[in-house]
Amino acid sequence: MARVPAIAATVVNRIRKSPRTLSRHYRSRRPLPTLELVRQPHPWPRALGLVAVVLLGAWLGLLIVGNVRVPVGPMNTTMTLRPSLTGGTKINVSPLGALQLDSHHAPVRLDVNVDQLDPARAQALVDHPERISGLQDEVAHDVEHGTLDLALRSCVAVVSGATALGLAVYRRPRRALAAGGTALALLMASGASAYATWNPESVLEPKYSGLLSSAPSLVGNARNIVTEFDVYQKELARLVTNVTKLYDVTSTLPAYQPDPTTVRVLHVSDIHLNPASWKIIASLVKQYKVNVIVDTGDTMDHGTAAENGFLDPIADLGAPYVWVRGNHDSQEATQRYLERMKNVHVLDDGRAETVAGLRFAGMGDPQFTPDRSNKPGADASEELAGDRLASALSDQRTAGTPVDVAMVHEPSAARQVDGEVPLVLCGHLHHEGDEILEYGTRLRMEGSTGGSGLRALEHKYPAPIEASILYFDRDTRRLQAWDSIKLGGLGETTAEVTRHLPKENQPGATPSSPTPSTPSHSSP
Repeated sequence: MARVPAIAATVVNRIRKSPRTLSRHYRSRRPLPTLELVRQPHPWPRALGLVAVVLLGAWLGLLIVGNVRVPVGPMNTTMTLRPSLTGGTKINVSPLGALQLDSHHAPVRLDVNVDQLDPARAQALVDHPERISGLQDEVAHDVEHGTLDLALRSCVAVVSGATALGLAVYRRPRRALAAGGTALALLMASGASAYATWNPESVLEPKYSGLLSSAPSLVGNARNIVTEFDVYQKELARLVTNVTKLYDVTSTLPAYQPDPTTVRVLHVSDIHLNPASWKIIASLVKQYKVNVIVDTGDTMDHGTAAENGFLDPIADLGAPYVWVRGNHDSQEATQRYLERMKNVHVLDDGRAETVAGLRFAGMGDPQFTPDRSNKPGADASEELAGDRLASALSDQRTAGTPVDVAMVHEPSAARQVDGEVPLVLCGHLHHEGDEILEYGTRLRMEGSTGGSGLRALEHKYPAPIEASILYFDRDTRRLQAWDSIKLGGLGETTAEVTRHLPKENQPGATPSSPTPSTPSHSSP
């Protein structure tokens, strides 16, 4: 009987040891775990993915709900914020075209679409013309209210769009909220950038594209631009007011009244035998009430006597024609033919003439290279011609008959008259340019009014047709403003007008003296 407890104890001990025995047995047969380094995902792809989601969501939000319909005076408009690399403001005035203002630099652009003219409100203006005097204040208030409403709605649209897209992509609320917060931060940064770079004077130099014949009516004339464009909101209201006049066909208000104290000069150059140029010039003379046309050469292509008949339409352009020879115009054939034409003033050897109240002096190009060759000493001959013109200008000033505008063909010759004349005009390079030289002379270079002639076919895209309207004060005979006109080249039907103001005519600027300061160096 004593053996029974001993056997029981042995069984109990084996039962107690069996789990440990099984565990040791299992561990002996199971392979030991190996340690491996798990590669963590790089943070940059995740960040770039979040930025892409934020930008796409913000853009979709603006497209869906980011616009405001605002009644501005008698017109119904739609204001919208759009992503943009350059910023600015674009005012679409259908069917006339669009106004572009360099109002700010930020990744958002303000689009203002003029949808329609409200007949009731427009008719009220026609019936009560006295209300037009208060229209600017009304429009300014409408624009301010609409801009504030647009800012709030755009903020909601951007944040909502980024958050919704973040939730759809990541399916995690925290990531979606991070996308919305990032969108809000980007929008605030864009607003701060727009505020810091806000340029209220951008309305002084609008770029107008659309129907060329309506551009002067919408942009206004030079004297009004200089004297009245001082407050951004009021001048934006003026633009809307002028658009109202254009739309209202029953109104008897004049569309465009030229300032009688302003001398308008049409600058053309490098026509290169393009017959379409004469029709364009005649249209600009009529539209802008041009007082005088100035041509800085290369009217011809080879300068032969056989080409002289191309010049005959000059007599019927409706304004005096002042001309200097280019390197594609021959002195014997082209210049002699023009000298015999009525109402044409050919300038050469520094000769000066007064036309339409302005005194012009010019020098013909010393080279004749119809084959576009580059003769030895070409640069030296151009500089020598410029020096001769500078000497003639100095003599004119000493004689008490200072020249207002000098004319040459090549820019290298134009630079030699710096300090002797307020303005020098040239061409030759087939693109527009403007520069203030060291001693105060403004150099204005015109593009090709002939669209480079047959050379327009040598490049992938046709060259544009360019010309400028220069506005001069009749009393001081100084340049007040100019409109750069650019028409689509061969086969294109686009038109663009850009208004420019010299810095001395900007609001608040100190008026410059009517004559340039004498340079410290003596002219050769």
